[in-house]
Amino acid sequence: MRDRLRRREFGLAVAGALALPGSAQADPAHTYHATHARLRHRLAAPPVARNALPQKPLVMLDPGHGGKDPGAIGVSGTYEKHIAVAAAEELRRQLLATGRYRVALSRDTDIFIPLEDRVAIAQGRQAALFVSMHADALHDPGVRGASVYTLSENASDAQTAALARTENSADRYAGPHVQAVSPEVQRILASLVRQETRVGSARMARSVVAAFRPRIGLLSNPDRHAAFVVLKAADIPSVLVEMGFMSNRMDETALRQAGHRAMVAAAMASAIDGYFAQAGFTRLSGEAGLPG
Repeated sequence: MRDRLRRREFGLAVAGALALPGSAQADPAHTYHATHARLRHRLAAPPVARNALPQKPLVMLDPGHGGKDPGAIGVSGTYEKHIAVAAAEELRRQLLATGRYRVALSRDTDIFIPLEDRVAIAQGRQAALFVSMHADALHDPGVRGASVYTLSENASDAQTAALARTENSADRYAGPHVQAVSPEVQRILASLVRQETRVGSARMARSVVAAFRPRIGLLSNPDRHAAFVVLKAADIPSVLVEMGFMSNRMDETALRQAGHRAMVAAAMASAIDGYFAQAGFTRLSGEAGLPG
């Protein structure tokens, strides 16, 4: 097909050259070679950029809840959905300031997005990392501190299982067109997650814990796992970060403060740096290598 188009373009060019004033007296061979040279110049392959830097990795930030789904409501009435998007916007600002990443948010306004659509957005953008940001509530108001969760068919503990049930129920706001999948399908989906994605998710979770420990209070055993729907991208390492609990008055008060959210974002940015460094991205010269 390409050859036919080139032959057609060459024929039109020759015909055009012969139709020019005075071309009747022109040497046909000269016209042929001159036209052929011009076409070769026009049809030549584009130059190859030597030593071009690879595209920066895309980090997809997913502020939990939104729109008609407020998420957890704090003891003084703060909505989780507002805390989540404010923290995600601060983290985006800090990540972009490094010049190392492209950053996208699944939502940056107060809108509702079904859980599986959040996964689809990340996949459609070919994200290198997916970070869902939350500040949920527990039945025990005395529990406070941050934690990080990765995907697993079985929950690491009863508290995490209850948290996953709460998060996965967010799609009740989506109406009847969103169908809950059966436990059997959930098990199949979990089994389809590629091993390298599991390894990447676990590495990111460890990086979050390491970055949070010196500056942000953590739950005991903060690296946990359960069957969170929003973490089921089979090809993107994904974590869900609980920045604290709206059911705890001290956590809620802290998360309402921009300074504390900036500190949480700084810890998360450090965790993301650590994750990509371990994944084989070179940071010393500002260049990004290919993941290992």
